[in-house]
Amino acid sequence: MFAGLKLRGKFLAGYSVPIVIALVSTVLVFIEINNTRKYLGDSRAANNLLFAVLESGYVNSEVEHNVTEYLLTSTKRSESIEQINSLLQREKELLAKMDEILGANPDLINLDQVKVKVADLKKLLEKEEQLRRRILDLVNAGKTTDATKLVLSPENQQLIDQTNALIGQIEELVRETSKLKRELTTNALNRSVTFSILGLVLIVIVSPTIGLFIAQLVTRSISKTTAELASITSQIAASLAEQSKIISQQAVSVNQTTTTMEELGASSRQSAEQGIASSTNAQKSLELCKAGSESVQKTSQGISTVKDKVTSIADKIVQLSEQTAQISTVSDLVADIANQTNILALNAAVEAARAGEQGKGFAVVAQEVRKLADQSKVSAEKISNLIKEIQSSINATVMVTDEGTKTANESMRLAQETLQAFEGIVKAVETIAMNTQQIALSSKQQAVGVQQGVSAMNAINLGAKEASASVSQIESAIKQLSESAQLLKEQI
Repeated sequence: MFAGLKLRGKFLAGYSVPIVIALVSTVLVFIEINNTRKYLGDSRAANNLLFAVLESGYVNSEVEHNVTEYLLTSTKRSESIEQINSLLQREKELLAKMDEILGANPDLINLDQVKVKVADLKKLLEKEEQLRRRILDLVNAGKTTDATKLVLSPENQQLIDQTNALIGQIEELVRETSKLKRELTTNALNRSVTFSILGLVLIVIVSPTIGLFIAQLVTRSISKTTAELASITSQIAASLAEQSKIISQQAVSVNQTTTTMEELGASSRQSAEQGIASSTNAQKSLELCKAGSESVQKTSQGISTVKDKVTSIADKIVQLSEQTAQISTVSDLVADIANQTNILALNAAVEAARAGEQGKGFAVVAQEVRKLADQSKVSAEKISNLIKEIQSSINATVMVTDEGTKTANESMRLAQETLQAFEGIVKAVETIAMNTQQIALSSKQQAVGVQQGVSAMNAINLGAKEASASVSQIESAIKQLSESAQLLKEQI
């Protein structure tokens, strides 16, 4: 895995492994902590639900007790009634609280069973409330005997037994849910502790192992490099000896080349003068083409501006058409309302006529309403006619703007084609100008280069002597480098 890496990469890889282990351990611990928080929330919801169930059982027994007391006691009945109503209201609040807890915690275990049993409990409590209301009504009517029979009836006892049994079942389910959530919370906490300890142990074990492994890789790499360096220095020493011979031969060839380059210099100066003249003519042609291209471009920009304005006008006209359509809809609605108002006024006048003397005032009002409705209808028809005329004008304008847009697009296309043609000409002339300038420059540079070449050849002669001396110095340095590589290898 580390073989293809450089030294820096190997060290970074070695340090990154413990970091990755720590990050993975941290992520796992974070996940388990979130699970613990979620399970604790569910357990808290289950406890709240359990408290509500237990309290509903207590409230139900208190209601039964107060109803019996109301039956047996003739004094303080008003206080008993208030107490009974208060307990019944509390009973409803507890049921609502149960529904709220169940709806807000969809991950509760046995959720569906608890929902079904809570719904059954609601029905039983409603039946009990109806029965108790009947008992209270009998007591208030002075039928104490009938009320007593109803209290002691099998129906009442059966309702009480069913309610208590159902509350017990709900309590058992909720206690089971709370117990399971506590177990899940404990397991999540244990896993988070396990992940933390495991991550720490892995870091303690892996870090020294990887450090030793990387040290071995680095040592092996340096040993290999020093061996290669020793071999290369030997090869360089042999090459330098051969290079010394070649330098001596080059000195003879340089003297012959110097004479040839002096003749080439005269021809290069003449070519440079001809290239300068051609470059001047090409530059003038390029300036004329650029001026024509700029004119065409300005024309294209003007046409584009006209096109944008025509498009904007078309958009505004379409918007105006939509608004007039909306006004027409409103006008039709006003006319419809006027017709309905007229009908209502007519019906009101008929009813006023039936009322006789008492409806005369109302008949006058109805007549005025009909007049207003007729006027509104006439106005709405006028508005509708005006809107139709405006819509016709808008349609004609839209056709004109469409034609204008098409004309602008066509002009734009022609201008673009003209601009492209000018651009092609400009590019061609630029190429010619650049080529002629390049020829002139190359010829001038060639002439200068030839002169420099002559000077360089003279310098090469001098450099060959200096190179020969430098080769001797390099041979000495290579020998020292080889000795240093051997020393480094022995230290490793």
